[in-house]
Amino acid sequence: MCSHGADGAMGLVINKPASHITFDDLLDQLSIDRQRPGSGSVPIHVGGPVESGRGFVLHSPEYDGTSSTITVGEGVRLTATTDVLKAIADGDGPEKKLLVLGYAGWEAGQLEAEIKANGWLVSDAAPAIVFEPDTEKKWSQALATLGVDPSLLSGDAGHA
Repeated sequence: MCSHGADGAMGLVINKPASHITFDDLLDQLSIDRQRPGSGSVPIHVGGPVESGRGFVLHSPEYDGTSSTITVGEGVRLTATTDVLKAIADGDGPEKKLLVLGYAGWEAGQLEAEIKANGWLVSDAAPAIVFEPDTEKKWSQALATLGVDPSLLSGDAGHA
C-alpha cells in the first residue's frame, strides 16, 4: 500500500514478475541511454491492473532525487518519474530498487470493506521483503511477519 486516504487507496503488487519487458527494453522505449553499460538492472513486476503502462520505482531511501519521491514505509520510498530511471541507467540510482508497471486502486471505503470482509491480510512494508530478489519468498515472508502459517489458510471464505 503506497497511499491511503479518505479519497481511496493505491498499492503495488511486488511479487509478480513481468515476463513481457526487461529493464533494457523499457530504457529503449523511453529513449533513455545508459551512460555506464552494465550499470545495473531493475526487476520489473506487474504492479496491478490499472494503467499498466505507468511505472513506479520502489527503492531504498538513500536516493531522493526528485520532489516526487514519497515515503511508503520505513526504508522504502517510491518515485514515479523518469529521473530515477535515468539515475539507475547512469549508475547513480538507489542501491535497492524494484520497478512495477501498473497499480492497484480502490475507491473511498472500498479497501476498508474488503479488509473487513477478510479479503486482505495487512502487514508493514518491510524492506527485506519488498526488495527480496526471490519473488516466490515474498508472500510467505509477509505472512511470517504476521505469525500466519500459510498451510493453515483456506481459499474458502465465510463467517462463523
